[in-house]
Amino acid sequence: MQFGIFDQNDRGTLALTGHYEARLQLAEFYDRAGFDRYHVSEHHATPLSATPATGAWLGAVAQRTKRLRFGPLVYILPLRHPLQIAEEVCLLDQMSGGRFELGVGRGISPYELGYHGIDAAEAPAMYREALALLVQALTQEEVSFEGRWWQCRQLPIVLRPAQQPHPPLWYACATSEAAVWPAQHGVNIVCNAPAAQVARIVARYRAEWRGTKPLPCLGLSRAIVIAETAEEARAVARRGWKRHAESFLKLWRRHGTGPQFARMTVDFADTEAAGMGFAGTAAEVRDALLAQAAETGVNYLVSRFAFGDLTLAESLRSATLFAQEVMPALAERHRKAA
Repeated sequence: MQFGIFDQNDRGTLALTGHYEARLQLAEFYDRAGFDRYHVSEHHATPLSATPATGAWLGAVAQRTKRLRFGPLVYILPLRHPLQIAEEVCLLDQMSGGRFELGVGRGISPYELGYHGIDAAEAPAMYREALALLVQALTQEEVSFEGRWWQCRQLPIVLRPAQQPHPPLWYACATSEAAVWPAQHGVNIVCNAPAAQVARIVARYRAEWRGTKPLPCLGLSRAIVIAETAEEARAVARRGWKRHAESFLKLWRRHGTGPQFARMTVDFADTEAAGMGFAGTAAEVRDALLAQAAETGVNYLVSRFAFGDLTLAESLRSATLFAQEVMPALAERHRKAA
């Protein structure tokens, strides 16, 4: 079992300078505490993300950590030229000594895409074309490409990633059908869905997997708040989640709709009822995650300790108790099950 962090980097109550410093202090803690990876989202024109310039943010993370691997989950490929993304990937991978993890996707919000002049109906095809060009630019010395949206002729590739042939690929997976391509190409996945749905995704991935190397990461993402008492943890979670959910839903509400592929309400109790978030003592959270790990068959747990208006102290408390009392139990259960 490996352990990661997902940071939506949504706005709380701090001024931006303080917000960034708090999140970087958290990244330093994750590095020291033994978490394996730090993933960050990309969003635009919304308080759901205070770090829309993902590469700039990850450059700061690279400098403040020593062993923690990191990357976007995901880069929204239709929004930028794939050659520019390739250069950024190489730079971040080299700067960090080969710690970069490359998450790719088409973007979940039609409104964020629309603000950039992208038709959401065309985004899946744009994503596939962009990924093809991106992989070529990371693995070849010269690239010629003729696509509908992007073209280049005999382009010399100057920068190369530290990891060969390229950094590990990641994909956010919401359905069992979506697990086929990652499984056939050895791509790591992370799922943020109810446990029964994650179990179907993982089963489909394993059925489609034909590799001989160790199985890629099959990840489960959960929002987690831990405190000395369950009452305190739930009070903190309810307060922080309300602000987080309002940021998540802001663009959808602005346009009079709701997210198609995500479950979100402002009440953390609904998230707990769906098994997609946990607030309680370390023992309560440990037992809940042990049960979900067994039910889903995942080998990677991605935690969200910072969201909404949670303070640095509150997020650090959750992460510290998790590292001390939850991680060892999950790692031991996975070792015995292997």
